[in-house]
Amino acid sequence: MADGDRVIEAARRGSAALAGSARDYDGLMEMIGGARVVCLGEASHGTHEFYQERARITRRLVEEKGFTIMAAEADWPDAYRVNRWVRGMGGDADANAALGGFTRFPTWMWRNREVVELLGWMRGWNEALPAGRAKAGFYGLDLYSMFASIEAVIRYLDQVDPEAARRARARYACFGRYGGDSQAYGYAAEIGVTPGCRDQAVEQLTELQRRAADLARRDGHIPEDEFFYAEQNARLVANAEAYYRTMFGPPAEGWNVRDTHMADTLEALLEHFGRGGARAKAVVWAHNSHLGDARATEPGDEGELNVGQLARERWGDEAVLVGFSTYTGTVTAASDWDRPGERKRVRPALPGSWEALLHRAGGSFVLPLRGNGDAEVFRERRLERAIGVVYLPRSERVSHYFHARLADQFDAVIHIDTTRAVEPLEPSEIWHRGEEVPETYPYAV
Repeated sequence: MADGDRVIEAARRGSAALAGSARDYDGLMEMIGGARVVCLGEASHGTHEFYQERARITRRLVEEKGFTIMAAEADWPDAYRVNRWVRGMGGDADANAALGGFTRFPTWMWRNREVVELLGWMRGWNEALPAGRAKAGFYGLDLYSMFASIEAVIRYLDQVDPEAARRARARYACFGRYGGDSQAYGYAAEIGVTPGCRDQAVEQLTELQRRAADLARRDGHIPEDEFFYAEQNARLVANAEAYYRTMFGPPAEGWNVRDTHMADTLEALLEHFGRGGARAKAVVWAHNSHLGDARATEPGDEGELNVGQLARERWGDEAVLVGFSTYTGTVTAASDWDRPGERKRVRPALPGSWEALLHRAGGSFVLPLRGNGDAEVFRERRLERAIGVVYLPRSERVSHYFHARLADQFDAVIHIDTTRAVEPLEPSEIWHRGEEVPETYPYAV
């Protein structure tokens, strides 16, 4: 039997079909058991079914297993505005308004109908909880919001300690000459045109941490957990400063700074909400490239680590990594960074790739890999596709494929054979036309 045929037969034996039933994920829930961290990936940033199925799983994790943290590949300040709304705070009228902070490319990644529906459900869930029960919250793990986070730190200190706010303004003034352009700062600092602001960012974080108890006591007149929010913003500024300095160097260096920051933020959330002996649990939404263990992939061979690898190293079997895949369909993606989102046709997966073999297994299904007696056949090294916020079908093999060992990368895979594009809340004219324009640049995730 050819290697590909062995994979197909093993997938057919070990998988459970997705039938649109509430019980579709019973096996996955059993595998998750008492895990503290469940990572739900996606093979693109613009696929309706990936959002839809992750939402179904997330609801069950909240309802049945007591998960209270939804941590996403999103900027911390923008996500915290959403968090306030789902927890019944803040001034936003509805989920759409609460997502108003997501103005940076790619807006469709969080400003879409599927996310609005999930946030509405989270708000309703929280409102129905009895007094004293921990509410579910929405938090961002990413670090692109350096200047927004600077403003958030100062805004918090203005409320609790104006003198500390003055010191923060003086330190962060170092970044002021770049007009809010993080990449311009990183380039200038990296090539030595201007001194970097690393020391100032670290000093501000250190002061906040040193004065944690004092500042937390002073914030009784503002919403709960605001000191934690401010501290995470200060940590983000320090890590973002490092990220933007490294982004013009070897690719793995900047990637590793970013994913380590995301893993550290996840750990901080678990520790914060685990105070007093509580067992906090988090579900993570991010791209497969962040959540599948990097050690099982070609980028990992080239020096990259990621959140999935760090989660396994920190939480062992209490971390469950779930990947998503598709064979063909449509996707919302751009043709270059900072360009409008388009509805693009996803080409059928390359022959011999994991996606092509799962397609030949038939239908859409959940494939457990942890504890699977056929796991060895899923440890072969094969091509796997990754579509980020940019999709370039005309250069697909070079732009969107890498080699991976599926059973070492994930604990389970959810394959949805034909998928459709996620619909942005404000679809552009080009999205409605569903056109493709020429592609020339590498992908980004």
